[in-house]
Amino acid sequence: MSVISAEHVERAGSILVIAKGDVVTPLARDRANELGVKIEVGPSARPPSSMSPPSTPANRSASSPAPPSTRTQQTLPNRSIEAPTQLGAFSGALYRRGAPLPAAMDPTPETATRLANDARPKAAVIGAGHVGATTTLRLVETSLFSEVVMVDVVPGLAEGLALDIWHSAGLRGFDTRVKGAQDLSALANADYIVMTAGRPRKPGMSRTDLTGINAEIIRTVAAGIRQFAPRAVVVVVTNPLEEMTELMARETGFPASRVLGMAGVLDAARFCALVALSGVASPAEINALALGSHGPEMVIPLSLARAKGKPLEAQIPADQLSALVERARDSGAEVVGLLKTGSAYYAPAESAAAMVRSMVTGDGQIIAAAVRSNGAYGLPDTRVGLPVRLGREGVAEIIELPLRPAERDALKKAAESLASRIAELG
Repeated sequence: MSVISAEHVERAGSILVIAKGDVVTPLARDRANELGVKIEVGPSARPPSSMSPPSTPANRSASSPAPPSTRTQQTLPNRSIEAPTQLGAFSGALYRRGAPLPAAMDPTPETATRLANDARPKAAVIGAGHVGATTTLRLVETSLFSEVVMVDVVPGLAEGLALDIWHSAGLRGFDTRVKGAQDLSALANADYIVMTAGRPRKPGMSRTDLTGINAEIIRTVAAGIRQFAPRAVVVVVTNPLEEMTELMARETGFPASRVLGMAGVLDAARFCALVALSGVASPAEINALALGSHGPEMVIPLSLARAKGKPLEAQIPADQLSALVERARDSGAEVVGLLKTGSAYYAPAESAAAMVRSMVTGDGQIIAAAVRSNGAYGLPDTRVGLPVRLGREGVAEIIELPLRPAERDALKKAAESLASRIAELG
């Protein structure tokens, strides 16, 4: 069996004779139509000419057919494989942009049964933008889930990205099934949902500028979650973070423990990465929490920050630490300013995926998330970043840590500011 390429067609005369079982690429078929070459299956064993392209007269373009009188018949040798391949059949490995797509491959009964009996949880990601697609990839690669579904309103976007991710399964060694969908019904029976859909920030735009735009997206998605995944835990990434997390909780009607915002994990990761640039330790050896808001009122309690188990304040001068906190607070805007036409996605996606992984594995780590305060730290009952421990059903508990008076005051100020902004939601 041979693969018949466009080059074979271009070397042919008026007729190209191929062997039974040979596969004609889509490009070769198109080229044959352009040049008026007829492709036939025949018994001739006359070998093809060399692979060098034919000479092209200066007064005739390569795409123009040669005069009939100058064209001759060319055949390809028979092969010992007599596969019953139809002339011009497409090979899945030979598709090119714009070629017809194959029919969808439905799971076999055996595969469907195996998926139904898979005890691992199901996860879903709303939005197939950079953050959504990267979050999907991070979740799939863990093999902690039976299936990860990515949903986006753009036709074919989630489906194409999901297929691309699945193509890497053998290379990365994961067995979680991944699929894309356009309809929210694909959320059915999801245990964990990461909400990433929404308008991103642009240079000069504050998070509060996004409230009106993204609120409508949250309402639409929340209705779908409420209908198709009523037992799910929802992690919200959409900005403005605290406001959209609170709105998601209201619109789904879920308990506060099952709707949480991804903020503190990202801000803390940014701070630790920036501190590592000073050389005191690697990012993984630095521990810190980012509380308060995902914005101007972010609070990093330096009294709790450690590098290799030692207080960070004893290793870095106070003025440098203060500058690092400020840069971490403004890191999102810094990335936006550099990209010009986009916003951060690698670190946000990993942060969201880390929260879901923590819930599934029950690792007991203390992280920061945007949750209802419920009177913790003497704060007003609002949505604010606090230390929590996660469990399979979302927030297992809010952890009271020994903060300095100044740190408590900063946290209270952040909560009051967030309460005021959330009240504007109505």
